Amino acid sequence: MAVPTLEQVRLALARRPPEPLPERLPRRSAVSIVLRDLPGGLELLFIRRAEREGDLWSGHVAFPGGRVEPGEGLEEAAIRETWEEVGIDLRSAGVRIGALDEIPAIGRGRAVGLSIQPWVYALEGDPGPFRLSEEVAAVQWVRFADLLDPARRAPFPYVHEGVPLVLPSLDVDGLVIWGLTYRMLEIFADVVGVER
Repeated sequence: MAVPTLEQVRLALARRPPEPLPERLPRRSAVSIVLRDLPGGLELLFIRRAEREGDLWSGHVAFPGGRVEPGEGLEEAAIRETWEEVGIDLRSAGVRIGALDEIPAIGRGRAVGLSIQPWVYALEGDPGPFRLSEEVAAVQWVRFADLLDPARRAPFPYVHEGVPLVLPSLDVDGLVIWGLTYRMLEIFADVVGVER
């Protein structure tokens, strides 16, 4: 399994401009796929959302991000939310290397009238210590190689409206990635040309 380098990721994203949804949904959001390039290979930053009543994605593993505010663009939202949630200023510590297609969000098995667009950034240098908001319970860097390892694939049992389902997921040493984050990660891997 060949894990792409940062330069290969950059070139792949440059070759494939992101597509907006055919129809704009009532609400829009954006996330940041934050990469760091270490001697052991690329790593991606994940957050674990805090447990919050009424949050469709309470406690889930996710990328930093959130809803677009009035008068704000998608990339601006990704940058602002990353700063607010984990204290990384992508304007000074990151370099944008591309974006993925805007996708419709699904929550609890239903379309929720919300779109999400991932923006991919590479960190340059050390951004300093994390500063977590009340929306974030934890952060974790994960090696891209581990995310691509077929041995990390695991069934995820989920009950939807009383019906037991088994969904795809990745389990990286107890960090379980499923749902929207899993879907965005699959899209990212496809765009950068990873064979799985």
